[in-house]
Amino acid sequence: MDLSNLKPANGSVKTEKRIGRGQGSGRGGTSTRGHKGAKSRSGYSRKAGFEGGQMSLVRRLPKFGFKNRFRVEYIGINLDVIQQLVDKKDLKVITPEVLTENGLSSRKDLIKILGRGELNATIEVTAHKFSATAIKAIESKGGKTNTL
Repeated sequence: MDLSNLKPANGSVKTEKRIGRGQGSGRGGTSTRGHKGAKSRSGYSRKAGFEGGQMSLVRRLPKFGFKNRFRVEYIGINLDVIQQLVDKKDLKVITPEVLTENGLSSRKDLIKILGRGELNATIEVTAHKFSATAIKAIESKGGKTNTL
């Protein structure tokens, strides 16, 4: 055996259908495209969503809704969650980095401190936004709020 007599196994390679090479080939004439119509023409490509002339689904359904491109999304963190974090880690300063380290937000999130729950510790909190009740609760315990 040598390189001159290598060939693929029987049945593993099929011969290509040569379409449109005359009547004698058995695939001449309409060249397997049938008679007339858009699909028989050269250069045919169907538009996305075309349903054979029927009104397409996209056009049958009503338009609704609106997406505001300028919406700013904040991650809300409540005072009871901050109190649990202070109890567990014995912290005096809460920053976005501290919240990220403890799995409460990701690095790029904007953080808003919300006023649900009870706060017992005197802490300094730094965040992007605060609710009025959160500011009142933090400052009533002698803490500070810093807005980024």
